Amino acid sequence: MRRMGLSLDHASDEALLSGLATGDPEIAVAFVRRFQRTVFGVAIVVVGDLQLAEDIAQQTFERAWRHAQIYDSRRGSVKTWLTTIAHNLAIDTVRARRASPVAPEDLDALLDIVTDTPEQRALADETSVRLRTAVAALPRDQARALVMAGIYGMTGQQIAEFERIPLGTAKTRIRTAMGKLRVTLEAEGSRS
Repeated sequence: MRRMGLSLDHASDEALLSGLATGDPEIAVAFVRRFQRTVFGVAIVVVGDLQLAEDIAQQTFERAWRHAQIYDSRRGSVKTWLTTIAHNLAIDTVRARRASPVAPEDLDALLDIVTDTPEQRALADETSVRLRTAVAALPRDQARALVMAGIYGMTGQQIAEFERIPLGTAKTRIRTAMGKLRVTLEAEGSRS
């Protein structure tokens, strides 16, 4: 794609986002093409439904277009900003659709998904790889509680009821898992 003799493929993420706010259709297409796999990957991992993930991806790009002017590069990259929007929309969708409880077998499959899938490889930057590896190294009960809270957006009380454990145990599992992740990721960060 070319715009005024310049290739949009080589434009910075921030430049494309700024151009997106102008409503230029060529810039919008270039922006979506650049980030569509990443945004869709985040949505599909959270919701597990292709059609729903497509809807979430579309909503993500609509939000990016409406709020492009408030993007602040000091708070993270455009990719991080978009994946946060997609993740939040997906979590909200899961919460709104949570009419039936998640089957424990599905949660175990979700833990496997978090550790290694084509969608996750599409998102594979150094941080996400380190995070998935650290989650995979956690004891299964702590990883389950962490995924329930972080991906499904469940509260400690909901986790306790679902797992049929005391509330304090659920909270301890989440807190312990978060602490272990923090220590692991900080230790790896200091080695880099």
